[in-house]
This record gives sequence, structure tokens and C-alpha cells, in this order.
Amino acid sequence: MPDPDSKYYEPEIECLPRPELEALQLERLKKQLQHAYDNTVYYRRSFDEAGVKPSDLKTLADLAKFPTIDKHVERDTQHVGTFFGELCAVDEEDVVFMATSSGSTGVPTVSPFTENDFELWQNTEARLFWQTGMRPGSRYVHGLNFALYVGGPDVLGAQKLGALAIWVGAVPSDRLLFVLKEYQPTHLWTSPSYAWQLGEKAKEKGYDPKKDFNLETIIVAGETGGSIKSTREAIEDLWGVKVYDFFGLSDIYGACAGMCEEQDGLHIAEDQILVETVDPATGEVLEPGSTGELCYTTLMKEARPLIRFRTGDIGHIDISPCKCGRTLGRIHVTGRKDEMFIVNAVNVFPSDIEAVVRDLDGVTGEYSIRVYNEEHATRYEVSIEKAAGSSEASDALAARVEGALKTRTGVRPRKVVVYEAGKLGTASEHKAKRFIDERTEK
Repeated sequence: MPDPDSKYYEPEIECLPRPELEALQLERLKKQLQHAYDNTVYYRRSFDEAGVKPSDLKTLADLAKFPTIDKHVERDTQHVGTFFGELCAVDEEDVVFMATSSGSTGVPTVSPFTENDFELWQNTEARLFWQTGMRPGSRYVHGLNFALYVGGPDVLGAQKLGALAIWVGAVPSDRLLFVLKEYQPTHLWTSPSYAWQLGEKAKEKGYDPKKDFNLETIIVAGETGGSIKSTREAIEDLWGVKVYDFFGLSDIYGACAGMCEEQDGLHIAEDQILVETVDPATGEVLEPGSTGELCYTTLMKEARPLIRFRTGDIGHIDISPCKCGRTLGRIHVTGRKDEMFIVNAVNVFPSDIEAVVRDLDGVTGEYSIRVYNEEHATRYEVSIEKAAGSSEASDALAARVEGALKTRTGVRPRKVVVYEAGKLGTASEHKAKRFIDERTEK
């Protein structure tokens, strides 16, 4: 256990000079490729068909010679031959835990972990928690779903570093507010949408979120909102806390990356995950700093190694040293490839629309996006809520929002629909569904 006064949980990893970090990655990558080839049906077949073998990897750049995989491969190979399927590299009796994906983009995929996989995961989570200021003596409320969700076990990362972990899970707002008031925790983890909704609910119940609770930090994950400055600052202002965005992937760990105090991207566990950015259309590897589809390779996974997994997330990685002193690269996720839409030759991401809505006065911050075809062209409309007590005419508010969206995205929505506060129906106690794709032609 590090000294509580130490800024870093594992300085030997977090502050490792870049050349040494890349040498460590190369050493681990060679072993991971060999492990995948020797122990999985899928990778032996895939590598052989591509005409590559693990010994072909001499440098990190050589990874580009190897084939990529994606969610379709996971779905097509799971439960084939064995329960965990052709991507699993260990016997089922060596698996001690399994999670599943949410299934938001199709059939849920099953993710197995050996005991060592699980320990590495929770050590990484403890490291990320430490970045947020969590220490022995902190009180942590885990407000995430425990049911098969890969973020559920992350509560153990808080216990690992010595914090008091309060296993709340996905409970109704009234119950969670009771916990926050009664037990006075310092840290809470939930989704960005729910962090906002919970603060508004607290005010409805007569609480002052800044004064009646003891929160210092809210950790958010599961949506892009935590990395959108206007959304993050709105939550911070509502609660009087600092907000840190975290990122996990059921395919790898529930703890892949997290913000430090600089709030400039999410430090990814590069000692365990190699990051590439590829062109979404061609798969060509792009230079660090270029925006494209993020592609991850595990470096230490035993149960299910993932080699060049295309995530569908659009973003970039910054490998320059962070002001916090950490050398681990920072990912910046813009949005999902499958949620990006093109209007009049302009790429539009839901995160751009959220940034506008969260930053405007006179609205609640709730929104939804509908994308549809009209005369063989893609159109979009945005629904919002007028702030309670606002006297602004709905048509004037709609025009103001349309103008702000045109300025931010470059294309005006077909229309903006204005609802009264609380009537839009997007409020959620967990992840909110805000993107509705009605296109029949894409």
C-alpha cells in the first residue's frame, strides 16, 4: 500500500519514461500473441489465414500485420466448441468470473476472467481510484449495477486501497439519497446522466446538494458526458464536487482508463492495454493524436486475449506527458462510430449536441436526438426541456437552440422540439437512451 500522501499509487508504472513503457509493452505483447496463438482456436486460424505468426512481431509497429477483430467476431465465436467459445484461451475451470456486455449494439458478449485477470483488473481500479483522491479512510458509494455488468466488481478496487466501500448498486433515487445523507460518503460512482438527475432530485426533496452531503468527488462512466466539459462542469456546479470520467470495456476490464486531476483525457492502463487508432473505413493505422477508431490489444489477459479489438469508439490518444506527471497516454473519446451521422457532408456526433444543450441557459439539460431519412438525405431533430419557471416562449427557445447547434456542428437541425421540464422522458437512474436512429438508408 502506498503512503496516503503519495500522489501516485504505482509510480513505477504511472511515471515510467515512454521508451521504457514501450519496451515493456513489446515484451508483454510478444507473450500475449504467443499465448493467443497457442491456446485459442480462433487466433490460430486467424493468424494462419493472414499468413502471420507471433514470431513476426519484432517491433510495436509490426502489430499492424495482424488481423483485427470486433464485436461480430466475439458473437460469432462465443459458445462455439466450448461454453466460452473459440476466443477463450483457458479451460472453463480456470475461469473464476464472467461479465457480459450491455447488448446495446446486439447480442450480449460474455467476458471470462481467470483469478489473475481479476486481480490485475482490481489493482488497476485501485490505481484509478487513487487518481481521484480516494485514500484509506475515504467512504465510497458504488452506485453501479451489479447484475453481470463489468463495472460491478470495481467496488473491490476501492476496498483494495483501504477505502470504506458501501455496496449500494442500482437503487431508486430516494434510497441513494438516504445513503448519501445518512452515511456521508466522500466518493460516488454513477453515470453522468444519473449524477445530474440525482442532484435535481435532491433539490426537489429539499436538499442543498452542495451543503447537505459530504461528497468531494463523483466518478462517472458509461456515457460520453463525463468527458464533455459543459456536462462535467454542470454536474460539478450542481454538487460542488470534482467530477472524474472513467472508462471500462466488458471485453477487457471494468477499469481501463480514468481522469486525473487535470481532467484532460483519461489515462489508459498502457501497461496492460496497447492502443492503436485506425481509419474507421480502411483500418489503416493512424499516428498517435489522429482521430479515428480506437483499437485495443490486451497485454496480460489469460482467459480471453484480445488482439487488435476495434471498439467502435471514435477518438484519439495523446501520449505527451500529462501535467500531473503521469506518462501513461490519455484517450479522448468523441463518440461511437455507429452513432455518428452525416448531414450535408458534415460528420455530427451526439456528443457535440450534448455539449451545446448542457451549456445553454433556460433548459434543463435533458435532450434526445432523432435521426431519419427525408428525400434520400439524412436529417436530425433535437428535443429539449425548457427550464422550470422559464418565461421564454418555446418558439424563441427552439430558434436559439437551433442557432447554437448550427454554430457548433455546422448543420442546423430540421427542428427543435421543446418540452416542459420533466416531460421529455429521458431521465434515467442509470444509462439514458438519447439517440434514436430511424434511418432506413445509411
